[in-house]
Amino acid sequence: MTASTDLGRPSHLAASRSGAPDLAEAAFDSTVFRSVFRRHAAGVAVITAAGAGPVGFTATSLTSVAAEPPLLSFGISTGSSSWPTLTEATHVGVHILGEHQEELAATFARSGADRFGRPTSWRTGPHGVPVLDGVSAWLVCRIAARVPAGDHRIVVAEAVAGDPEGPGRPLLYHEGRFNALRH
Repeated sequence: MTASTDLGRPSHLAASRSGAPDLAEAAFDSTVFRSVFRRHAAGVAVITAAGAGPVGFTATSLTSVAAEPPLLSFGISTGSSSWPTLTEATHVGVHILGEHQEELAATFARSGADRFGRPTSWRTGPHGVPVLDGVSAWLVCRIAARVPAGDHRIVVAEAVAGDPEGPGRPLLYHEGRFNALRH
């Protein structure tokens, strides 16, 4: 028997194993959810896309999905200033940040920041996608799907170009702060 989940379904409509709405789940406090995930260390990436102008945002939801074909996924809030461009984009840039790029991560996470102004160094890459300089690794990916998931979308994309040879050890996000790996 396989189970399916409607990720776009509001939590207050969650069903118990019997199929009836589970009222205990309906009362779950989303602050608890966010607190639990603050305990989860995640790698830090910046996602970029081209539109009327370049857009980008910091993501800690990057996941490798498959090797054949080379697929990845990331989440984006539909309230993000980058979302309107991503609804139309055919390709995105995925940049794995190094521990030396905490300031860059903060810039792309900050609402209203001039993300592509100085000191951000970037160039136009394959398929017109903004590619950030000095990152640990980058990919350009063709968007394959945008899956509704609550107030976010999960974007699934297939890698079409990239470079794994950049400098630095990975930047991590944990307990609401950027961190580096310990030796």
